[in-house]
Amino acid sequence: VRLVESGGGLVQTGGSLRLSCAASGIPFSIITMAWYRQAPGKERELVAQIGVGGTTYYLDSLKDRFTISRDNDKNMLYLQMVSLKPEDTAMYYCAAPKPYSGSYYPDYWGQGTQVTVSS
Repeated sequence: VRLVESGGGLVQTGGSLRLSCAASGIPFSIITMAWYRQAPGKERELVAQIGVGGTTYYLDSLKDRFTISRDNDKNMLYLQMVSLKPEDTAMYYCAAPKPYSGSYYPDYWGQGTQVTVSS
């Protein structure tokens, strides 16, 4: 299993970024995928999740600014982030559970992509 994130970077407050995650080695189209983030000194938190049928879940404080999507034909997961704030600064991870595990908690993680929002 391989999850490879890209698209992070340095952006000013109010800017936008689109994160991508390329997945391989898993039956992508039948797995609920998720984005997590971890800021320095803080615990990792679930940012957004998207189910097989496209049902989405967002951390409540982010749902007006972040949009998760997937392309099952390309095995790609995306996170569009707009109106970024300094508190969005974190390492962002793509994550997936084991297929058929019955759990949404991730077993597989990417290496992360750093998002830094300057004030």
